[in-house]
Amino acid sequence: MTTTLTPPAAGTARAPRTVPLWLTILAVSLPMFMATLDNLVMTTALPVIQVDLGASVGQLSWFLNAYTLAFATFMLPAATLGDRIGRRRVMIGGIVVFTLASIGSALSTSSGTLIAARAVQGLGAAAIMPLSLTLLAANVSERMRPAAIGIWGGVSGLGVALGPVIGGAVVDGISWQAIFWINVPVAVLALPLILVTVRESRGVWSRLDPIGTALIGGAVFAGIWGIVHGNDDGWTSTGVLIPLVLAGLLLPAYVVHARRRVDAVLPLRLYRSRSFAVANVVALGFSAGMFGAVFLLSQYLQVVNGYTPLEAGIRTLPWTAAPMVVAPLAGAFSSRIGLRPLLLVGLALQAGALVWFAALAESEASYGGFVPPLVMAGVGMGLVFPSISNAVMGGLAEHDFAIASSSNSTIREFGVALGIALLTAVFTGNGGTISPTGYDGAVGPALLTGAAAVAIGFVAALFTPRSTARAAARAD
Repeated sequence: MTTTLTPPAAGTARAPRTVPLWLTILAVSLPMFMATLDNLVMTTALPVIQVDLGASVGQLSWFLNAYTLAFATFMLPAATLGDRIGRRRVMIGGIVVFTLASIGSALSTSSGTLIAARAVQGLGAAAIMPLSLTLLAANVSERMRPAAIGIWGGVSGLGVALGPVIGGAVVDGISWQAIFWINVPVAVLALPLILVTVRESRGVWSRLDPIGTALIGGAVFAGIWGIVHGNDDGWTSTGVLIPLVLAGLLLPAYVVHARRRVDAVLPLRLYRSRSFAVANVVALGFSAGMFGAVFLLSQYLQVVNGYTPLEAGIRTLPWTAAPMVVAPLAGAFSSRIGLRPLLLVGLALQAGALVWFAALAESEASYGGFVPPLVMAGVGMGLVFPSISNAVMGGLAEHDFAIASSSNSTIREFGVALGIALLTAVFTGNGGTISPTGYDGAVGPALLTGAAAVAIGFVAALFTPRSTARAAARAD
């Protein structure tokens, strides 16, 4: 299967190029996998880094939070910049920034320099993650787009889920610095691939919206800040309450601001698309429930069952690797089956798997008992990942793809932080501790909370339009 790349503008002398579809998907997926992988790749390396750099507990959390905050906050501005000066150009810039920051992270000799490098990494990732999907959608035919997005969705989910596994393997076999050095050869391979196989893409030229960018970026930053510090600092502490209240004030302030501007950084007109609006609600519930559960279960396998971080990560592969097989199939069949059935079945499988996990964990079942629900959750995740991405873009014109993808990626990142904080809060609130007997009576309620979050996404998915093709035509 090939994709024809037409010239970027009318009247140019260059002839259309025929590029294999798999090469285009590889070009945009490689850097995206690199960015999503680094979301959680440090989790299994934290004890080693703490000893090596003499880091405090607070600094350990910032090794993760600095990346998350920068990643989530700057995705929307990066999409706006891509619409103006070229999405491929901005994505290449993001890859360069991300790679240089990875080198800086690997060479860090103090906690402060590592935190700063991780923040810059997040800035680069913000220009990679959403624009990779936008460029993929713009560089494949409409007929092949659902299948291509399916593969992209599988790679995206795999990057997040394999972070702890790859981190554990690299740390056990080499050193913690190696988890950052592995980004360099990936970038060296990805950059020429993008230049050769992906044509430039731009959105509608519009004025910059610095006030809107500050309002919505501030809301995302403050909201995630409060969430990630809630359990450690206390939900009623000043350092948590003030950011959460600020986020709650900035969001309606942005809505008031955006209603008066047709060129707002996140146009409110996008929410007229029922498919786009529903997909964002589904993404929030799905991310909060599933990734909060991944975080808890990976700890459970280590603390209660006695596995090493690498062994625990390998044992979650029936869950985390399944999307690589299921997601491309879901994307390929979405145009025939429709997105609503895929979302409903996928979310039902995941919610059911979390309830099953809760029962197994509370009964202290052996690992063998976990395999069926792990597969069940993996199949569900593989159905949901590409369906969300297709639903986000389904009712919109192509010039809105970048901002729509960035919006959905921001919400998913927010959901990951919310899910980990929420399920951890329920766990500790039920007397849970990180000890072999500390999960009794605590992990079950936490996993059931994750199932409830996924169930909210299921209810939202009931309102997914049967067909987004006609809506997209009207938007164009």
